[in-house]
Amino acid sequence: MLESELVPIFRGNGVLEYVERQKPQLMADDDVIVRIEACGICGTDLNILATPPAHKATPGIVIGHEGVGIVEAMGPAVQGLQPGDRVVIANRLTCGQCAYCRRGLDNQCTNYQTIGTTIDGAFAPTLRATARALWKIDPSVPRDDAALFEPLACAVGSIKRAPFQPGDNVAIIGAGPMGLLFALLYRSMGAGKVIVLDMAPYRLDFAHEMGIDAALNVTQVDAPAEVKRLTGLGADIVVDAVGNQINQAIQLARRGGQVILFGIRPHDNPPVNQYTITRYDLTVHGTFVGLYPFAQTIQLLESRRVQPSVLITHRLPLMELERGVELMRTQRAMKVLVEM
Repeated sequence: MLESELVPIFRGNGVLEYVERQKPQLMADDDVIVRIEACGICGTDLNILATPPAHKATPGIVIGHEGVGIVEAMGPAVQGLQPGDRVVIANRLTCGQCAYCRRGLDNQCTNYQTIGTTIDGAFAPTLRATARALWKIDPSVPRDDAALFEPLACAVGSIKRAPFQPGDNVAIIGAGPMGLLFALLYRSMGAGKVIVLDMAPYRLDFAHEMGIDAALNVTQVDAPAEVKRLTGLGADIVVDAVGNQINQAIQLARRGGQVILFGIRPHDNPPVNQYTITRYDLTVHGTFVGLYPFAQTIQLLESRRVQPSVLITHRLPLMELERGVELMRTQRAMKVLVEM
């Protein structure tokens, strides 16, 4: 008799239903069966489960993509993996054939699938995934650090876009999990000062406890003036990790500085002060998940120079997934890890 397992199925309109279903089996020659150890709750998951939804997902699937697990079985075409290997998930499956993939812009693929959004994800005891979505990681990397491979890879891929030199001062708008991952990365790269800006006391306190150089509440200070006071000229690099802060970002940057637009708010359309960009010779980079950042991210995690698990505040069992979503949504948690 085939094994079964209890999994949360996304039904749409913010609804999860726990159902007993057959454990995933190998179906294609390049399939891999992974026993999931843990999966982080992402802002995308919060948006999927919002009512109305702020991010699309296919009803009837298991969501979740920030997973780490152990290979249990694989199809005959799989190379480079063995049962017992620990793997992490690169969840965006590009087609390799569209005009953008063929130009090397896989992050702009027009015919992609996404583990945890369009096909079954990692909020389940077992995942079936194509081998190309899985990256082997040394078992010496702690589980909780490995689980945050995917969001860390997004930040690694975005940072590559803006020229950086050791000693550069960096301002990051948004002190949520992604903003603080950028902060960890820039600090490890030798930034002069790392400054985060937010309006949520919980997040700012968390950043301060992490040892970030400055955590500014934008409702209490003149942010451009304070960043200029702290840096002398303004930030060399500014990251908008929120998704609608381009005007704040260009005010924080020094003349000739770099702005990285990372956060995504598809329904926001702020007016842009183009004069400031032109007059002060700013470079603005739109960045989306990064181009092939996975090998570098694996090496970074294995080096232990960046340990993203410092962001994890709660570890919950799978049956408490909805509680974890609510903790993050109400900013009573920084990062929640769901354990299988």
